[in-house]
Amino acid sequence: MSLANIEQVLKGKVVEAVEALYGQQVDAANFQMEKTHKEFVGDYTCVVFPLLRISKKKPEDTATDIGNYLTENVAEIEDFNVVKGFLNLVISPKYWLAFFNEAIAAQKFGFTAASDDAEVVVVEYSSPNT
Repeated sequence: MSLANIEQVLKGKVVEAVEALYGQQVDAANFQMEKTHKEFVGDYTCVVFPLLRISKKKPEDTATDIGNYLTENVAEIEDFNVVKGFLNLVISPKYWLAFFNEAIAAQKFGFTAASDDAEVVVVEYSSPNT
């Protein structure tokens, strides 16, 4: 799992968890996965409110069920916590270490090759003296 697609992978694992726990399929587009706000513990947050019609449980119970499933079945998830209807996922240090080692090993990490037909774009930053 690379950082670029970690959100999609996590969404896929939540879809898998909902199917395993509640026996119903859900589209990943029906719920959000976002970076956790700084005031909470976690790396990514899953908003479980849209999943309540499937689980037929309270938001906290649904988030706890999914969090337990993910910690048991996804090696990259180390821990979780629930704040109302928000499932905050903690990514394991092993994942982050592997990610940074991969980034260091990549000779041109973060760079993309420009194509010959690429459009030239000028970005101007405004200031009081412009």
